[in-house]
Amino acid sequence: MNVIGEMVRKIRKEKKITLKQLAEQTGVSISFLSQVELGKCNATLESLRKICDALQVSPSVFFEQATTDDVKEALPFYYENLASNNSAATFQPMLVTLQPNQKDSKEFTHLGYEFIYVLEGELSFSLEEQKSILKVGESIMFSSSQSHIWWNDSLMPTKFLLITSL
Repeated sequence: MNVIGEMVRKIRKEKKITLKQLAEQTGVSISFLSQVELGKCNATLESLRKICDALQVSPSVFFEQATTDDVKEALPFYYENLASNNSAATFQPMLVTLQPNQKDSKEFTHLGYEFIYVLEGELSFSLEEQKSILKVGESIMFSSSQSHIWWNDSLMPTKFLLITSL
């Protein structure tokens, strides 16, 4: 099931944005975006964040069609909106699930702030190239303009609360 790709295409077309325009706004190639939309490759955490910023949407919108646990577990990462579609808020609370051994290749930046609170497992984290591991009950808050990345190096799924400002 190509949940993310289908939603990228739908939102992009609703906003009347071409693949070329989206590529220019994200710094991601047209070819890669096309492959994501067609389900021929998966979006990474970094590329999804860039797409979200360009389309001005929360990452959780790409997962609204994934309703069964089987579909959610098949995805490398999953965002669940905890705000009951309240679009007036200036922040977005989400439950993020990372399957085992999920990592992007490099740190990235975007607009806003992030607050992370680990609920299950452990979350590997790098902020301005300083690596650490957050365990259950631990949290961090930072400006998203600082280069950062988070991933799951463990053998178990990791769940955390992610609150981002818009």
